[in-house]
Amino acid sequence: MMDERVRSITAISGVIIGALGPVIAVLYFMYSGPPPAWNVLTRCLLNLITCGLLIAFIAGFCHLIRQTAADSAWVASLAYGAGLVYTTVTLIATSLEAGVVFGHPDGAIDPTFEGPLAEGSILMHGSITRILTVVFMTAIGYAVIRTRLLGAWAGRSAYVIALINLVCVPSIYFGKDSSQFYSAVGWGNSALTASLILYWILAVSVALLKQVRTAPSQILEKV
Repeated sequence: MMDERVRSITAISGVIIGALGPVIAVLYFMYSGPPPAWNVLTRCLLNLITCGLLIAFIAGFCHLIRQTAADSAWVASLAYGAGLVYTTVTLIATSLEAGVVFGHPDGAIDPTFEGPLAEGSILMHGSITRILTVVFMTAIGYAVIRTRLLGAWAGRSAYVIALINLVCVPSIYFGKDSSQFYSAVGWGNSALTASLILYWILAVSVALLKQVRTAPSQILEKV
């Protein structure tokens, strides 16, 4: 019963994460120039909520892996550690982004790539989160395939996302022009590639919800 509760909490957290992702993306791209303070603070708030839910999702998913196969505990711990560091880096980047607005409330600069704090957070939006995603998705993909917690599609798609993120790690050499696809903070690197993990979380969360719904009927059949 406890595992089913953990499965439900994990799935619901993941679905909300997947729903918030597109909203945050719209907030980032709705202004061609420097965004107003309300826009930046709103997307920062949604990022904070997403990170809180992400902690619940990571903890729950890794717990399910350990419960499904005890010999996969180390891989689950690797995914758990990488996932929490990913969340921590995202929180720090969000804090730095909000800090630019606090320093320039008139909205004169874009905190994504301008200002004294923004340049320090470029790698957090790009190569740092990309390499953490590689570790997390590779470990999760291996664990899912090994334990058969979900279908093989979940593990294989995790590998694909890890590979795409790995390709983006060297973007550190290509400047900070956000309009360029493959720059250190380019839209392809920090927006498109970064969103893939959110879509994966949404997909596996829907699959987990289906497992929760079928579990009671399976128990009744056994009785």
